[in-house]
Amino acid sequence: MDLLHFDPQPLYFDDALPEGVQALIEGAGECFAEPEAETLLERAHALAPEHLVVLVARYRFYFYRHRLTEAQAVVWEAVASAGRRLGLPADGRALDAAAVAAAAAQSMTLTRFYLSALKAAAYVRLRIGDISGAVCLLEDLVRIDEADRLGGQALLDIAHARQHDTQPT
Repeated sequence: MDLLHFDPQPLYFDDALPEGVQALIEGAGECFAEPEAETLLERAHALAPEHLVVLVARYRFYFYRHRLTEAQAVVWEAVASAGRRLGLPADGRALDAAAVAAAAAQSMTLTRFYLSALKAAAYVRLRIGDISGAVCLLEDLVRIDEADRLGGQALLDIAHARQHDTQPT
């Protein structure tokens, strides 16, 4: 399946946000270095807990602040949210081409989001040292994304190299 072949469809950030949520996210961006930023993002999350814009904002906040445990939790919220809408697994495991094709028939853009979130989850796993967990996610992603449109193969190669470096000789 070619993940770049699709008709124009709305993207996750095109979905309407509840009133006030966009202002909270923008406010968090304006005071990113201050403790208030996290408070604003948590308020946005309370108002729109499954909205992908909110989840992406929270993920980026934690990731760029090097708070990888929190970033990992949020990326899995995003995977689960997109997965529920598409009928795909919340843990990203046991993906098969038929299920992804069925999801893509519903919404290719949301399917790409789901798979990109899995790649982000794998990257965070690599960063925290869960190399085998990252490899498992990336192997499924690469198998599904035959044309490597999401760039999972390069990350899998890095994970395999790290896995080899950490094995006892």
